[in-house]
Amino acid sequence: MSWSIIKQAFKNRDMRRRLMIVAGLVLVYRVLAFIPIPLAEPTQLRQLIDNLFNSQDLLGFINFLSGGALANFSIVLMGLGPYINASIIMQLLTKAVPRLEEINEDGESGRRRINQFTRMLTLPLAVIQSVGILLLIRQQASGSLGIDIAGSASLFQWGLMITSLTVGSLLLMWLGELITEQGIGNGISLLIFAGIISQLPQIFSVIYSSTVTSIGGANSSDLFGFTLPLNLTVLSIIIGFILATVFITYFVVKLNEAQRVITVSYAKRVRGNRAYGGVDTVLPIKLITAGVIPIIFAVAFLAVPSFVGQLMVTADTAWVVDLGQNLIYWFTPPLSLGGGAAAPTAAASQWVYPSVYFLLVVMFTYFYTGIVFNAKQIAENLQKQGGFVAGIRPGQQTQRFLTRVVNRLNLFGSMSLGFLALLPFFVEQAIGTSQLTIGGTGLLIVVAVALETLRQIESRALMVTYDQA
Repeated sequence: MSWSIIKQAFKNRDMRRRLMIVAGLVLVYRVLAFIPIPLAEPTQLRQLIDNLFNSQDLLGFINFLSGGALANFSIVLMGLGPYINASIIMQLLTKAVPRLEEINEDGESGRRRINQFTRMLTLPLAVIQSVGILLLIRQQASGSLGIDIAGSASLFQWGLMITSLTVGSLLLMWLGELITEQGIGNGISLLIFAGIISQLPQIFSVIYSSTVTSIGGANSSDLFGFTLPLNLTVLSIIIGFILATVFITYFVVKLNEAQRVITVSYAKRVRGNRAYGGVDTVLPIKLITAGVIPIIFAVAFLAVPSFVGQLMVTADTAWVVDLGQNLIYWFTPPLSLGGGAAAPTAAASQWVYPSVYFLLVVMFTYFYTGIVFNAKQIAENLQKQGGFVAGIRPGQQTQRFLTRVVNRLNLFGSMSLGFLALLPFFVEQAIGTSQLTIGGTGLLIVVAVALETLRQIESRALMVTYDQA
């Protein structure tokens, strides 16, 4: 990273204009996160926020990625979820539908058509997701708190709420594309990045209050066998937490940047009096090709058994009710279970939920990597271009070699992603709170987006400073 070139680029008027436009669009997004949807009973929202989100992992996940918009019941509470889902669906369809695959391979015009299809698919997904999330929040509030957040809302009011959520999601998609056009990073990723960063003060506040509460109100406390003043104990724990955060961030940076570099040689070809090829290049394969998609999929799948269990507990059959209660206890984050009647089964949830979470992350890492990394297509392209890996025959042997390399990378990469996914559970057990459930995912997103944005800023800086060199 050439910081001197980036610093020099800030003297360029066009560079400053682009950065100010991006900052302004991000500010608009943060303002939208505080505009509430037109609910019939807004006075009951604070009670819902204080009592519901800590016990529902899926709602906490949505609130985290939306930058607190769900806690504010904002018009953008769905965030960029519909657009991301549409993008993932289109990626899957381009691999499964030959016609879409042909369009995708048709250069820049084909990619623009795929992007247009993605925008069109975002609209129905936004409508469906808005209806689903309103019903989910209403059901959870009614079951946990005994209140109806919509009150006696009419059909028109329900339509107004659904429309506001749909328009809010489409508005974020538009803002993200405007940011991307400025060439200073990916707009969708930057909006998610801004939402996560906005939650950091609240996370630090939770950690500090949990630390003070766990120590108690005494004037002194024991730390590793030493009796220290309360203020010094709190300071020591906070310093330890900061050091641990720095170490984990360093680990995530290395994990995100890790890649296997494969040398590809091109045969020399003679045409007339000129020789072409005869050079070596590299084929980088990232350690975590799938990014954070496996964690997102795993959280979504883990929410299904608990949701089904809540439906089953309303049945009239005893064994169905019992199974529903077990599903709720097993697939609820450990610290969210509390005591009481759930205590006997809570011991099972202490290992069921994290274990299934870890296995799902590993499984989806292999699944999604197999979709985005096509070893057969890469091998065919190398063979057409006259490229080959040293000691490996072009064609099927190259395909098998690339598949074997990716599988080995996935073994370590998937386990590392699983560790990041479970890391918040370890922190929760240490500080005794259940409000940090997506810390590992958020850290990975922040690191990946920050590094990619810095690369694009450096690339833009090289362009604007080229004439000055």
